[in-house]
Amino acid sequence: MKIQSSAVILASLMMGATSAFAPAPLQTSPVASAAGALDMSAPVDDKTEVREYFNTEGFNRWNKIYSESDDVNSVQLDIRTGHDQTIQKILNWIQEDGDIDGKTVCDCGCGVGSLAIPLAQMGAKISASDISDAMSTEAGRRAKEMGIRNAKFYTSDLESVTGKYNTVTCVDVAIHYPTEKMAEMVEHLCSLADDRVLISFAPKTWYYSLLKKVGELFPGPSKTTRAYLHEEEVVRNALKKSGFEVAREEMTGTNFYFSRLLEAKRV
Repeated sequence: MKIQSSAVILASLMMGATSAFAPAPLQTSPVASAAGALDMSAPVDDKTEVREYFNTEGFNRWNKIYSESDDVNSVQLDIRTGHDQTIQKILNWIQEDGDIDGKTVCDCGCGVGSLAIPLAQMGAKISASDISDAMSTEAGRRAKEMGIRNAKFYTSDLESVTGKYNTVTCVDVAIHYPTEKMAEMVEHLCSLADDRVLISFAPKTWYYSLLKKVGELFPGPSKTTRAYLHEEEVVRNALKKSGFEVAREEMTGTNFYFSRLLEAKRV
């Protein structure tokens, strides 16, 4: 999803809309919006919130965004553009390398297959999962409709994914991971990868942090998951600790989408 996040979109904080990377916390009131105030006194199970959201209204919203549907507003269209740019940057890197055919790829938080499907079309053997059954099922449906047979889609949280793969990807998913769990999540991704890890996240800078604070003052119309920004140093240190070194990096920014993309290779 991209969960579809991990992973790292900063959606319309000033307009009450949210996205997979939208740093807008969740209110405890059943009528609260993602951009509203956060009650820190109540314990929060982020995983349960993410699963429930992307199996219900979140799926309906993001399935439209991650498609060619015209039934989106200007903010959602901007987020689609930003997400597509991140995906295309990954595909460009892989095309430049020219060695993905026949290689195994594990896509964690695959959403509706925005990355997994084109990688399968390039000849990769895909194992893709998402915490949302609605998302992974839709990804499988899209792949089947396109005649793709070298991709498996299933439902799983990121921590439960096992195996060994040439490449592990996790795009627009880290947004759903609290700061204290981010390093552990990165290290788990690295444990699955023989050669390469590709990960994107919403970078924690003073500017994006300020946008988040401002966004909390403008409640939106619907409830969603809370979202987290991450310090790039934390991600880089976790990669290094796991024996990986950043080889390529990109930053994607539109009006409402901000995503730091890192490619790390085992050394």
